[in-house]
This record gives sequence, C-alpha cells and structure tokens, in this order.
Amino acid sequence: MDIIEKQNVIEIDDAFRENVKERFIRYAKIYSTSSSENADKGIIPSTPQQFDFARELKKELESLGFKNIQLTENCYLYANIPATLGFEKTKPFCLLAHMDTVEEVSGLNVNPQVFKNYDGKIIDLKGGIKLDPSKIPALCQAAEESDTVITTDGTTLLGGDDKAGITIIVSALEYLMSHKDIPHGKIEVIFSPDEETGHGMDKVPLNLLESKFAYTVDGGHLGELESECFNAFRSDITFKGIASHTNNARANGMVNAISMAGAFIQSLPRGESPETTDGRLGFYCPLKINGSMEEASVSLFLRDFDKDNMEKRKALVEQLAFAAASSFGGNAEVKHVQQYLNMKEGLDKVPYVKEVLINAYKVCGVEPVMTPIRGGTDGSRLTEMGIPTPNIFTGAHNYHSASEWVSLKQMVKATEIIIELSSMITKL
Repeated sequence: MDIIEKQNVIEIDDAFRENVKERFIRYAKIYSTSSSENADKGIIPSTPQQFDFARELKKELESLGFKNIQLTENCYLYANIPATLGFEKTKPFCLLAHMDTVEEVSGLNVNPQVFKNYDGKIIDLKGGIKLDPSKIPALCQAAEESDTVITTDGTTLLGGDDKAGITIIVSALEYLMSHKDIPHGKIEVIFSPDEETGHGMDKVPLNLLESKFAYTVDGGHLGELESECFNAFRSDITFKGIASHTNNARANGMVNAISMAGAFIQSLPRGESPETTDGRLGFYCPLKINGSMEEASVSLFLRDFDKDNMEKRKALVEQLAFAAASSFGGNAEVKHVQQYLNMKEGLDKVPYVKEVLINAYKVCGVEPVMTPIRGGTDGSRLTEMGIPTPNIFTGAHNYHSASEWVSLKQMVKATEIIIELSSMITKL
C-alpha cells in the first residue's frame, strides 16, 4: 500500500488537550479492578466495580451521541458512530480498550497528580517512589518537550492500562462527530472487562459486530505498533503422592507430593524465566503452587513466539514433571491450556489492516516502532477469532505499578492517529 498523504486538517487546540486530560483523570478515579480468581471460575465480569465504570461510560457515550449503545450482561459496552454522508459503503472497523485494571496493585482511591509543563525534576511520590528522568528515557523526553505528565500519588496504580486507551477512543470519536467534514465509515467500539485476567474476550458479543478488522488501543510509548505477540499456554501439573504420619513415613511408604512439585520447579531451565529473558526469547514461569503431602499442583506459564518451540516447551514440561514424580515414587498429570496465539499469522493474511495504520502513523509525524508484545492483548484473542487486530500505543508507562504515569502529548497524538486512520480507511 502506498503512503497516503494527509488530507485532513486536524485542529488539536488547548481546549481539546484539556478535555483529553480531564477525561483521563475522571476515568482513572473510577475503581475497576478485576479478579483473576473469579475470572478463572468463569465469572465475567469478575468484579462488580467493572459494571460501575461501564455504566458511567454508557451515560457519557449517550450524551455524546453514540448510536446503538448496549451494555451486555457480561459487562461489554458496545456502541458505534455512523458513517459520514456518502461513505456508508466504507469498510467498518472496531476500536477496543479494556475497562479493568490489574489486581496486583491497588486501584482503589486513585489520586492522579498532574505536572504541567514538566521541567525534568525528580518526581517524589509517597512510599519513597522517585520518578527520575535520568533513569527513565521516556520521562526525559517528556521533560524536553515540556509535556504534561500525570502520575499516581505513590499509593495506587494509575490505570493508564487501559483507561488511557478508552480516553483516546472516546476523544477521537467525539472529534469526528463534531467535524462532519472529515470522511469516515461506520466505526464500532467495544470496551471490555477482564483483559487483565486473560479472559477479556471470553464473552465478547461478536454478534453485535459488523467489522471484519479492529484495533486495540492498549500499547505503551509513542510509536509502538504491535502486530506480533507470544504464543501462550498455561500448564497445570498435578503431583500425586501417598500421605503418612511422619513418624512411620519410611515403613508406610510415604510419597510427598510437595517435594515432587518443588523438585519439578527446580528442574526448569533457570536461564529461561521472565527475569532472565527479553526480546524474542520465550520462558517458563511458575505462577502458583499449592497442595498437601498427598496432592500438590503447580500452575506454569509457557511463552514463545514460535509455534514449534512452544511444542518443545510443552514436551519438556511433561518430561520434567514425570521425572520429578518418578524420582519420589509418585505420579504426575499434565494438562496444557491454550491462552492465546501469536497474532502475526492472522495479520499477515490481511496486510492492509496494518499497512493503513502504518500510514496513519507516518502522516501524523510518528515513526512506527514494531515491538513484539511479550504478552498478549484482547487483540490476540480477536485475531484468533478471525478479526485481525493490531495494537496502538497510548502514552502510558510503567504499567501495573505505583510508579505508573502517562504522557498527555502521547495520548493526544494517538487520538490524532485514530482520526486520520478513520479517514484513510475510506480509501481501502
């Protein structure tokens, strides 16, 4: 696809930037943490507070003039904006972001701190947290550009993952609805629950979607364009032993399942863990261990960009589990559960989906940075379902931590890209 020249005059003024900032802060303050434990049991949404956020969003979309707004029983918020006159036959597409925040760091009583025209000084937050631009290149860039930086107060996460994405989508579509001179086709929106639990697309209402391709807005630094991710499996290993009173353990043939589980974990390749790998290197990650002498279980994440290598990882897990069990005279059972697959294969089949996005980046003055995701997004799952879905940056940084922050300039730039993308798609 040839690069399309920018044809629209997008007026991003101070009032628009202020609106983006205030919208994000308002969203960040709404409690919407999800629960992996509940989601793993099939409870979607996994927490009631996600519905609280969804209802607030629904009211806002209604006030802005979005159409066909629906909040499903599983907390998926759907809406659309119709095509501009004369562009009703343009390919429709969908924009997605998730409403939940991660549970590892508190998302209750979030108190955003705003640093307008950030001057590059160390930002001191509660709990001894220091954001030092000399150690954080993206923050140094924000200082050089006199950006507005929004942080936590140090006691909670901020929720840029993915309330920055929701802010960008709502702001971009609000702009399009108020600028009828910018052509676009029908644009659909889904705000989903439970992405952070890995269950974000479990109950997605595909029946409502007309779009055959989509874009998640759930990335990080300026320029990131993600169209490749891990293949992801969870391995559940159960070790079965023989319980006995420890006083007569030898005579009674005690077989300790906890010892088997420990030996198995110790046998995993130490150089292939999350903390020792980066880039395109895969890993094994013990996530949870529990049980008793009679039965113990280990939950293990397997990640690899290559399908064949993933099969080798699964085979090694089985080999090590059975060896650990055998060495103690016990038994092991291994079950592999697919979580998501590398989206690259699906996107390669429809190259225009990524190419038009690359063009939108470039005409907005942003050089795309093709970063493979060491994880997954709702787009990974959607691509598996037949709706190719690359990922757009949000300007959020230090995800899942009390040192999280967002760049207002980067959020606004992502908004501009979506506006331009919407227009470019009319040329497909």
